[in-house]
Amino acid sequence: MIYSTGSNMKVFACNSNRALAEAIAKRLGMTLGDAEVEKFSDGEISVKINETIRGADVFIIQSTSYPVNDNLMELLIMIDAMKRASAGRITAVMPYYGYARQDRKARARDPISAKLVANILTSAGANRVLTMDLHCAQIQGFFDIPVDNLIGSPLLTGFYEQKYGEELKDFVAVSPDLGSVTRTRAFAERLNIPLAIIDKRRPKANVSEIMNIIGDVKGKKVILVDDMIDTAGTITNAANALKERGAVEVDACCTHAVLSGPAIKRIEDSAITELLVLDTIELPEDKRIKKITTVSVDDLFADAIRCIHEGISISQLFD
Repeated sequence: MIYSTGSNMKVFACNSNRALAEAIAKRLGMTLGDAEVEKFSDGEISVKINETIRGADVFIIQSTSYPVNDNLMELLIMIDAMKRASAGRITAVMPYYGYARQDRKARARDPISAKLVANILTSAGANRVLTMDLHCAQIQGFFDIPVDNLIGSPLLTGFYEQKYGEELKDFVAVSPDLGSVTRTRAFAERLNIPLAIIDKRRPKANVSEIMNIIGDVKGKKVILVDDMIDTAGTITNAANALKERGAVEVDACCTHAVLSGPAIKRIEDSAITELLVLDTIELPEDKRIKKITTVSVDDLFADAIRCIHEGISISQLFD
């Protein structure tokens, strides 16, 4: 759906996911604001705003995905530029919020980087943050400004409902670890299918070991559900274990396709038939393999931006 918006609203984008930003702007019946985000020869980031934004309700679209620090600095510098140019309100639209996994002290002397990023965004001049599927919901409490955390699950379940229809009665939703149980339960309830859980032990970072499967998957088609896939060790080990225990087909889905390091090769070599992802992170050409299907979040973010701009509750978007 394309909306008519007021003249005092402007949508800008940095460089991490221009395709998504342009799609969101198109949904809003707008074009992206005139800005240049480049680098000086020494690597410092340069931001130029080429139109007036005085008093405007400004939305800056930028996922802080790889290269994380460059993309974060682009966002911070553009927020600062907008603040110094007298923008009326600045909303950081972060479809993917980097550093979200560093949300607590797991060991002595660990940083809490998710909180640090929240502080920096606020100090730079952001008045509001709009994001999707934070790795831990409590990160919203790290901010002293409003944070709207959209839910990607309805887009994923909608895809499966359209693709499989009545065949969904043969599926089981599977949580790849205990931390994803709440998310997977909500997913299963939306599709009215059973739930299974994989209990695993992780001996060290980015290494997972399958321990046990709680639930019946023998002779079933299964859908593994996670919020993000990084190196793909957890999801591919889970898929292979499910196949070994009698699952006839293994699909997987996630909101954020980080897909770093050996992820693509692991997915290609795994028992996963199809990996469904949202486009909160732009996939480069070398990661667009046949097993990966993408659903866009442009319509949902356009709805949320319109609601924020017009002062309408966005709670309707969580249903």
